[in-house]
Amino acid sequence: MTSFGPALWEAVDAYVGGHLVPPDPALDGALAASEAAGLPAVHVAPNQGKLLMLLARMMGARHILEVGTLGGYSTLWLAKALPADGRLVTLEYEPHHAEVARANIAAAGFSDRVDLRVGPARDSLAALEAEGADPFDFVFIDADKPSNVAYLEAALRLSRVGTVIVADNVVREGAVIDGANADPRVKGVRATYEWLAREPRVDATALQTVGEKGYDGFALALVIA
Repeated sequence: MTSFGPALWEAVDAYVGGHLVPPDPALDGALAASEAAGLPAVHVAPNQGKLLMLLARMMGARHILEVGTLGGYSTLWLAKALPADGRLVTLEYEPHHAEVARANIAAAGFSDRVDLRVGPARDSLAALEAEGADPFDFVFIDADKPSNVAYLEAALRLSRVGTVIVADNVVREGAVIDGANADPRVKGVRATYEWLAREPRVDATALQTVGEKGYDGFALALVIA
């Protein structure tokens, strides 16, 4: 038995993936293309991507919002949850990341249902509000952590009762419990919890995760009012 720690976490992720996350040329190709393009390897793990897909599929999501596209790996998982007439809007700040993601989305055959918008996410979210976009059924937030609260507030305005909002990287290897930590990402995550705790229109919890992406976690919120 491997000693407890990252090596064991990665081995268990590989075991889970080997049984429950079969190879997918589009998804595997997106990872390879992202690596070749020099994108940071901060995408969700395969089992986490499938979890997002299953959550969206369980609730019958037809309209999905993603904040933080990177190379489009999680985008593809979410797009797989949509019916043929569904729609996914994904927001990416970095033009190079967006270029890679757009190619990955096209290669997977999802260009017809994915709307990739490039620029500061706050601006893109404001534009969606101004357009009078239909409420989103499922929202995935995986972008710059200092802006999490702004993204949550915008997501709530773009939601309906029953919408599910998931935020990634909310444990930060345990640093989230350190109130003296000056890292803006940690401070942004702590603000996320404070917002979720005081916002009466959502009911939320969080789960710690370990695996090939290290020690972190997901926050999950249900819009209730």
